[in-house]
Amino acid sequence: MTARRTIGLCCALWLAAGCRQDMHDQPKYRPFRRSGYFSDGRTMRPVVDGTIARDEADDTSSYASGLGPDGPLARSPVAITPALLERGRERYDIFCAPCHDRTGSGEGMIVLRGLRRPPSFHEDRLRTVPDGHLVDVMAKGFGAMPAYAGQVSAPDRWAIAAYIRALQLSQHATLADVPGADRAALEGTP
Repeated sequence: MTARRTIGLCCALWLAAGCRQDMHDQPKYRPFRRSGYFSDGRTMRPVVDGTIARDEADDTSSYASGLGPDGPLARSPVAITPALLERGRERYDIFCAPCHDRTGSGEGMIVLRGLRRPPSFHEDRLRTVPDGHLVDVMAKGFGAMPAYAGQVSAPDRWAIAAYIRALQLSQHATLADVPGADRAALEGTP
């Protein structure tokens, strides 16, 4: 019986050795070599139209950076529409709310986790900064805030800035800001 076990063990080892698949034995394509797989015979694929390499992106334009020749742009270069504000709210909730919270008061989840509290968007200092400053800070970072240019596109940065302005207005609106018909309803006068 030991001879059978020995023969069985040898057969199992022989079969296991034949199943070896190392990475160096895998089929692969090397750059600049011919390939029979693709119809054009090239291993490297052509670049898709409109592709921009990371180091070639134009982050210096006023639109991308929020900065003009004289400093931050005072107002957004895009029209503020309900769709833009909705996009800004969506992006804000994803990228900004974890730190600044959903109302912009700076009491986000990171503060509950013991990290440094970011400033409230409702401070007078941030209520009076140009819109371009908000976009510039999102793109490059400031203080403990990291740069988000890699995660948040330029159009989305402007949408977030518009939404931050809406948050600021929501916390500092007066009765005079309400349209006439709605103001009368709030005051309780017919």
